[in-house]
Amino acid sequence: MSAPGVLSFTQQGWEQVLAKVKRAVVYLDAACVESLHWACGSTRLLEAVGSPVCYLREFEPKAVGGGAEQPKAVFVLSCLLKGRTVETLRDIVCRSHFQYCVVVTAVSHAVHLTANHVPAAAAAELEGQHPVFEQLEEKLCEWMGNMNYTAEVLHVPLLLAPVAPHLALTPTFASLFPLLPKDVHLLNSARPDRRRLGSLGEVDASSLTPELLLQIRCLVSGLSSLCEHLGVREECFAVGTLSRIIAADLANYAPAKNRRKTAAGRASVVFVDRTLDLTGAVGHHGDSLVEKIISVLPQLPGHTNDVMVNMVELTALPTQDESQHVVAPGCLAQTSDPGAKALWEALLSTKHKEAVMEVRRHLVEAASREKLPIKMSLGRVTPGQLTSYIQLFKNNLKALRNHCGLLQLGLATVQMLKHPQTAKWDNFLAFERLLLQSIGDSGMSVVLNQLLPMIKPLPQRTSDDYGPEELLLLLTYIYSVTGEFTVEKDLGEAEEKVKKALAQLFCEESELSPLLQKITGCDSAVDLTFHKSKVAVDELFASLWDITRARSLMKQFKSVYVPGSHTHQASYKPLLKQIMEEIFNPEKPDPVDIEHMPSGITDLLKTGFSMFMKVSRPHPSDNPLLILFVVGGITVSEAKMVKDLVASLKPGVQAIVLSTRLLKPLNIPELLLATDRLHPDLGF
Repeated sequence: MSAPGVLSFTQQGWEQVLAKVKRAVVYLDAACVESLHWACGSTRLLEAVGSPVCYLREFEPKAVGGGAEQPKAVFVLSCLLKGRTVETLRDIVCRSHFQYCVVVTAVSHAVHLTANHVPAAAAAELEGQHPVFEQLEEKLCEWMGNMNYTAEVLHVPLLLAPVAPHLALTPTFASLFPLLPKDVHLLNSARPDRRRLGSLGEVDASSLTPELLLQIRCLVSGLSSLCEHLGVREECFAVGTLSRIIAADLANYAPAKNRRKTAAGRASVVFVDRTLDLTGAVGHHGDSLVEKIISVLPQLPGHTNDVMVNMVELTALPTQDESQHVVAPGCLAQTSDPGAKALWEALLSTKHKEAVMEVRRHLVEAASREKLPIKMSLGRVTPGQLTSYIQLFKNNLKALRNHCGLLQLGLATVQMLKHPQTAKWDNFLAFERLLLQSIGDSGMSVVLNQLLPMIKPLPQRTSDDYGPEELLLLLTYIYSVTGEFTVEKDLGEAEEKVKKALAQLFCEESELSPLLQKITGCDSAVDLTFHKSKVAVDELFASLWDITRARSLMKQFKSVYVPGSHTHQASYKPLLKQIMEEIFNPEKPDPVDIEHMPSGITDLLKTGFSMFMKVSRPHPSDNPLLILFVVGGITVSEAKMVKDLVASLKPGVQAIVLSTRLLKPLNIPELLLATDRLHPDLGF
């Protein structure tokens, strides 16, 4: 196996699972499927099961049980074994004929003790023992109907979906998103008997909801396992409120104390709140082929980070829409094809134009190797040209099999280039550039007045116009890039006009998208009155104002907007770029906004002494490994930018980028306006 990294960590976890699955019925939940999908693929699991019948099933209440000829089951779950999860387990086992059950959970036993309200001191005494797991093993035997049958419950840290050697995501935490100022009011109203929180800066672990705290602890448990695999003692740093709470929890995570004493390596783990810079997430400045593919192709069902590629082109079926549901879709994750994997990694680390040429090069080389009659053409790469190369493989089964992964990536590229939304990408980019100039020259009211004529009801819209969700992207861009600003006298009137036009627009939609249903609280366009729509839009603007205040607690990273001058145009400077430049500043000043989280009494004493004596505080650039964790999602271009910046600013440092999900622009309105950030659904 390769040097310790995100891929080896995840593959090692799956090897433990695969060792258990021979001739078993295997039930997986969505997050574990996604981890498997990016780590080694379902083919590897099917090989390990080694049965002629497909024994893979989705873990859900209605899942089919095991028949008389299926005595063994393995359940692979990303969550705590509690509440609905245990009820579903019981229901499946009770309606089956299992005699041997293995339950794998991605959450450590220590977190199960926390979830069952076992005090920290008592939990420390139980080190090495697993009473919660043992209790469930007894229950499983009871449900199987014979206490002499075999049940096994174990923890395997299946935290990550490794998208590339330098980039991994946490599917279980895809909806974890940093808090906004309005969440402070909700926290205050939930604890009327305690001291009121004045701002996000005052929020700490003790003021969070029990569900969110437990979700954070589940994440921390997985990250601690990753650090153990990498053989490092981690120094934790944070930029932003939720990041500070997560970093402090990891720094003081009791089960990690012993492994830190013996760790040979050192790493800096820097957590960053996504809400401090939503401009990069909703904007279209990312010159990345993969980012566009993820943004325009339909999502792979049950996944947060992969898409469906229509494979009908390679069959004899007609290419109408109906046919695509007959043929299984392709996808971007290519774990078993080294050539496709190499192309995928090249696409992640190159710009759009070079990436398209790279796709062409790989197709030409594959066709040449298979001795297919290829006609070479140089110059600009067109979708038609790529399609003609892909079609060469169509009637050659051996060539199709050998290059199936490459053909999926080739078709994904063609389908993105032909997609009507891709043409709109440049329109967005042009308007965003115009907004950057207007914000500096004229102020917010003028910017909103520029947006007003673009809010067109359904009958007046052409394919070039912006729909309701796209307008939400532009509004998020405007309020995020502007940050805190002086309110001009015309702003109230300009904002009211936009609100009214938007509320009217929502009312006139013939059907509401899932996002609009969540925002308005109406399942159908028929139920949406202007009053309900206006209330929803007012709420939406309250969230937009929260975004302007997201950086108010920052001293150094106050702005992502660079005003124009006589020599250059106004521009956007990503927060992650500012953070990387600060971390690797050759003068190594004490970071102002990158907070260090002390772990234990020694660190606290150091911090205390540093106020009145020369004690060097830990600095994120001190260590040979930097792990950057963006809480709330990251775009492909941002991950590439971080990797490139680290390579140029401090070549000796290895960088790993982690995040909760790969973002496309439309994820942000969902996470911002339609997600209960304080009460994640943990299933109990």
